[in-house]
Amino acid sequence: MSRELESCSLHVRLYGPGGRVRCCGRWSTVTLAELALTGDLVRPALLTVPDLLRWPQHRADVSFECATSGTQRHRFAGPRLYDVLADAGPGFDPVRRKDRLRFLIAVSGTDGHHALLSWAEIDPDFADAPVLLAVTIDGTPLDGAGPQLVLPQDRCGARHISGITAIRVDGGYRFGTAGRLSARPVPAA
Repeated sequence: MSRELESCSLHVRLYGPGGRVRCCGRWSTVTLAELALTGDLVRPALLTVPDLLRWPQHRADVSFECATSGTQRHRFAGPRLYDVLADAGPGFDPVRRKDRLRFLIAVSGTDGHHALLSWAEIDPDFADAPVLLAVTIDGTPLDGAGPQLVLPQDRCGARHISGITAIRVDGGYRFGTAGRLSARPVPAA
């Protein structure tokens, strides 16, 4: 059985079709966390963890330093952030590599934490960082909690955002002359 199919069947076994779980001899509905993809996208979307299973699933064994809990070690699985956002149609000219450099990705979680990435970090033509939207942590599905942003290359876990609620892609950062200033700033004494 393929890893992708194995992951899908795990979710169906745990949650059944349509986000339902069998408990005490009856089916109950499980509330699935939702993630809003917004910003400069041709196809903005509202996604759940089961929706994220449509993309190829990747695994990463990650260890990182947490300021409050020390060293953490986990196994994550989920699609690459690049694949999900590329399918949403970011509003840049894909042929012009430098046009992609003005795009930023803001990620927000249920606990109020935020992270900011540049498109160049995840783009295969640039840094190609294997950033995941994890749908499982140590084999446990994150359907109710929401996906987790996982940056295997980060030594510090500060950008690992749990329970992602929103990802905004913003290309409004244009480079160039900002215009002339009428006065020069004066250094503080």
